Amino acid sequence: MNEVMKAITDRYTCRDFSPESLSDADVQALMTAALAAPSAMNKMPWQVIVVTDKGLIDEMDAAAMQEISGWDDKTAHNRMKERGGKIFYNAPCMIFITNDGSEYSALDGGIVTQNIALAAHSLGLGSVICGMARIPLNGAKGADFQKRLQIPEGHTFGMSICVGKANSGKAPHEHDTGKITYIKG
Repeated sequence: MNEVMKAITDRYTCRDFSPESLSDADVQALMTAALAAPSAMNKMPWQVIVVTDKGLIDEMDAAAMQEISGWDDKTAHNRMKERGGKIFYNAPCMIFITNDGSEYSALDGGIVTQNIALAAHSLGLGSVICGMARIPLNGAKGADFQKRLQIPEGHTFGMSICVGKANSGKAPHEHDTGKITYIKG
């Protein structure tokens, strides 16, 4: 199996990060992968925001947990409590991908996110693609967090990815071949 296919099939969602910071070289490699992502008509309707300020990550994490504790459906809150009470799993680095809301911006941001996830795995790092980072951005402290993240005017949250050294590993999810339909000629 070639290296790309191996990275795709071996990557797993990490929910147990070491507090150790990423090296500048690792962050730069992840950004190279992000910038290599294709986009519709090469418009690159996204902005990538790298956060290594652990204090800010922890503040956003606490705000997210506070928000979900008030939800009527306690499923998400209970699940996160079972996993240590941290939505961002103590990750030392969060990467936010914002978009300008144009026609293909969500898809293009998804491609950026996947590039980062695969690059992280290839570097021996763990990652978790995290849509729940939207929660603190839309919550009571959302305007403050958006300002501190320097989200560009006209942009909104698209996706985030937590990255760091994994404390533990796990097997990737099993492939459900029932999700594939073949139409042959």
